[in-house]
Amino acid sequence: MTAPDDRRPDGTQESAAPDAGGPTDPDAIRADIDATREQLEATVDELGHRLDVPARAKEGAARARDSAVAFYRANASAVLGGGAAVLAVLAGLVTWRRRRARRRAPRPAAPRAGKRNGKRLAARLRPSVPAPNTTGRHGRKKTRPAAWNKR
Repeated sequence: MTAPDDRRPDGTQESAAPDAGGPTDPDAIRADIDATREQLEATVDELGHRLDVPARAKEGAARARDSAVAFYRANASAVLGGGAAVLAVLAGLVTWRRRRARRRAPRPAAPRAGKRNGKRLAARLRPSVPAPNTTGRHGRKKTRPAAWNKR
């Protein structure tokens, strides 16, 4: 029967002989360890580079700037013509909006007054509109209590 230490986590038994595929010479083992260490170092460096977002953003911006400069140098007249077209469109939009705003200028508002004065002012400003109904729900003239009239 085998001791529990000889079993792997998957349940298979570990052989007592050393790994047949690995080197047995101490210098070869050291070289294998050094190669593994270099691979691990390269992997850690790559992961660090992937996780360094600000540096990656700067690299992307530098690549974009370089490609834009290269495009400009190759097609300078086309870039200048496109820029002039964009400026002309923006100037046209600004002019159009200003003219439209002048045509739709709001009328000056009437001064605010109390409820009664507001009705009188509305009647004076718009004589073609009938005056608001001054009667109550039941068709009677609205009256104020006598106590309200004392001052």
